[in-house]
Amino acid sequence: MIEVFLPDGSSRQLPEGATGLDLANSIGRRLAQDAVAVRINEQLSDIYLELPNQAQIEIVTRTQPDGVELLRHDAAHVMAQAVKELYPETQVTIGPVIENGFYYDFAREESFTPDDLERIEDRMRELVKEDISIQREVWERDVAITFFEEQGETYKAQIIRDLPEDEVISLYRQGEFIDLCRGPHLPSTGRLGQGFKLMKLAGAYWRGKSENAMLQRIYGTAWSNEKELNGYLHQLEEAERRDHRRLGREMGLFHFQDEALGSVFWHPKGWTLYRICEQYMRQRLEKAGYVEVKTPQLVDRLLWEKSGHWEKFREHMFIAEVDEGGKGHSEDQRSLALKPMNCPGHVQIFRQGIKSYRDLPLRLAEFGSCHRYEPHGALHGLMRVRAFTQDDAHIFCTESQIEGETKAFIELLSTIYQDFGFESFHVKFSDRPEVRAGSDEIWDRAESALLAATRTAGQDYTLNPGEGAFYGPKLEFVLRDAIGRDWQCGTLQVDFVLPERLDASYVAEDGQRYRPVMLHRAILGSFERFLGILVEQFAGRFPLWLAPTQAVLATIVTEANDYALDLQNQLLAAGLRAEVDLRNEKISYKVREHSLQKVPVLLALGRREAEEKTVTVRRLGSKEQQTLLFEDFLVQLQAESTPPALR
Repeated sequence: MIEVFLPDGSSRQLPEGATGLDLANSIGRRLAQDAVAVRINEQLSDIYLELPNQAQIEIVTRTQPDGVELLRHDAAHVMAQAVKELYPETQVTIGPVIENGFYYDFAREESFTPDDLERIEDRMRELVKEDISIQREVWERDVAITFFEEQGETYKAQIIRDLPEDEVISLYRQGEFIDLCRGPHLPSTGRLGQGFKLMKLAGAYWRGKSENAMLQRIYGTAWSNEKELNGYLHQLEEAERRDHRRLGREMGLFHFQDEALGSVFWHPKGWTLYRICEQYMRQRLEKAGYVEVKTPQLVDRLLWEKSGHWEKFREHMFIAEVDEGGKGHSEDQRSLALKPMNCPGHVQIFRQGIKSYRDLPLRLAEFGSCHRYEPHGALHGLMRVRAFTQDDAHIFCTESQIEGETKAFIELLSTIYQDFGFESFHVKFSDRPEVRAGSDEIWDRAESALLAATRTAGQDYTLNPGEGAFYGPKLEFVLRDAIGRDWQCGTLQVDFVLPERLDASYVAEDGQRYRPVMLHRAILGSFERFLGILVEQFAGRFPLWLAPTQAVLATIVTEANDYALDLQNQLLAAGLRAEVDLRNEKISYKVREHSLQKVPVLLALGRREAEEKTVTVRRLGSKEQQTLLFEDFLVQLQAESTPPALR
């Protein structure tokens, strides 16, 4: 008999030679049905292998993160088997798990087509139904190389040659199909289930190098069951429907072009949306005790060197080399950088004049225009740009004020997110990275202070190890949108380092000079990215207070044109954003067109409305309409047009 120990602290006696599957069966039938792997002394392993005596054992099920990853790994192998059966001349290369799925790269002279994908997926489903046993085998290196070369699998042979000499060469046999893999794997293809789908074709260079052969990559997705698969596919459909790049084009909000890569061309309606958000944030910050500043775009490299950003961030900076004397003398040459962040500039403002403890906390805010070099391939609409504006602020305070400022910040952030339609968020605590500035003692103080402040604010968090800024730990505020995607937007960072490096100080009550603590904080993060998130959150159908055009007055007959223009003037005078549509078109056409433009309120105006001083109101997404006196409608619209937190 052997004895194994379970995660709950209990132990089990099992016959010698017992496997992880035997253990699962001894615990419960349902667990055995869901089991896909076993963790032996923290090491993931095949569930059908013998368990060692006196080991810590955990059964991994198909719904756990490691279990889902294993399903995706096996789906790649089942796909490779299907490809080899249908197209024997194809060579298989590598097939890793990726976020939400998997891929496999194949070498084949003839290109795969969408019809081929359908055939491959059908064969995969048949292989699953056949419930083929999967067995791990350990081979001699030379034998494995010879085997794959004889099979015409030169890429697999090359992979083995490149492995370290002491690497165990493990192969997995899946019926007639044999593949090189470290494992672990499912006990049989039937355990994969039907929660998978092949998604798309792409090209990929062997080992990611352009000088190597071009391969064909097949992407797929796999989930623990068909319900989760369908949920993911629905999310993809929703994401496509909500894609901010498409909606931005259709709604006339913005565009991009190659002459200004990573920079946004804002159109009138898009810029209106931008200014609405900026004005709202400015109001909220002023009420919260922030003062707004503006710092230069171009700053000498000397300041970036002092702050530490030149060393840590140089590759992301846009540099301008200038000749101050105009004569080419080396002593006149200067390197200036377009600022990638605002913090060193805010320290310079703090340093002007003598600051007292009575001035703290000092909250300096800036809608700072920043530039960062992002590789061409990383750019993605508004979500990843090179030119952006941060709703940035830095709070200079004493160490004892960290808790109060953190609590106030989280309360402010919470209500702002709610106004933008995000009811909840979760927080990640990111501690010291491997490469950082400041001593361990400084980091101990900063991390302890931020953790204590987070707890005082009553905020739950998860640990995000090693992801802090180079100058201090941070909280990351992660939003979940309407279709379940997570977006990291807000941050709060505790910094003892920059005030020291840039010589910031204040005079305390005892007359001595001390370094302030610097809290770096943002709520939206990048305006551009946050607006992209908003477009997708609402699928372009913004709440009234955010809508670039809040109401359109559409006439049914030309006799109502003057009435429409008069009402538009009244709406504009009340601070509302209204347009008129006086075209000689049917009202049904106008309704349809403005609905496609996501205008929240349409006012249909005919003879009767002009005579009775009323408006017939139709809301976006509703077929119902309501006739109101214009004065009553105006009061209603003004109330709705105010952000909830400012009402």
